[in-house]
Amino acid sequence: MLSFVALALCSLVSHAQAHYTFPSLIVNGVTTPAWTNVRQTNNFNSQAPVLDVTSADFRCYDSATAGTASTIAVAAGSTLGIACDQTIYHPGVVNVYMAKAPTGNVSTFAGDGAVWFKVYQISAVTNGGTSITFPAQNVPSVSFTIPKSLPTGQYLVRMEALALHAATTFQGAQWYISCGQISVTGGGSGTPGPLVSIPGVYTGYEPGILLNIYYPIPANYTQPGPAVWKG
Repeated sequence: MLSFVALALCSLVSHAQAHYTFPSLIVNGVTTPAWTNVRQTNNFNSQAPVLDVTSADFRCYDSATAGTASTIAVAAGSTLGIACDQTIYHPGVVNVYMAKAPTGNVSTFAGDGAVWFKVYQISAVTNGGTSITFPAQNVPSVSFTIPKSLPTGQYLVRMEALALHAATTFQGAQWYISCGQISVTGGGSGTPGPLVSIPGVYTGYEPGILLNIYYPIPANYTQPGPAVWKG
C-alpha cells in the first residue's frame, strides 16, 4: 500500500503547476489564434482550474474577463478541434458540450438554462481493478465530428477537461474549461439531447468526479454527465 501512497504523493507534487487552457479552435485543419474564437477565460494567465461545479464560472469561466470572441463557420458533418495551449497534462477525462443560441447571435448568448447537450467525450479505460489509463492525458488537442443532423445556427462549444489526480476529496477535482463560438452551416433537422444546465449538470459527488484513481485502483469508471448525442 505504501507504494501506491508514494505514487499518489509524487504525482501531486510533480503535477501541481502543470495547468493549461484551451484558447483555440481547429477548423479545416487550421488552428485559430488564441482567444479569437474562444472566449478569454479568467485563467488565461494563471491557468488555475475551476473547483466548484456549482459556480457561475463553471460554464465558460469568464466572469472576470467578460470573455468575447468572434464566431467562426463550421460545416455540419466536419471535424472541429479544440486546442490546448500545451497538452492535457493531468490524468483525467474530457467532455464537450454545445448549446444553440436561441436568438441566432451567439455573441450575446450566456448559455443559461437547460440548453446544453454533450457531443463528445473521452473516458478512462479500466480492466477490473488492475489498471486505469486516461487516453486524453498528454494530448495537445481534442477533435470530434459535428453531427451532420445538427440544425444550422450559432452555438457555444464548451470544452471541459476534468483532472482527477487530486479528486480524493470534495472539490479536489480540477476543471479546465473554455467556450468557443461557432456558426454551424449545412445542418439538418436533428433534436439534440438530453439537455442539461451548466452549472447544474454535476453536484461534485458523482463517482466519476469524487474518487481515488491511485489506490485502490477503480475497477470501473463512470463518465460524468449525460449520454453523448450523436445525431
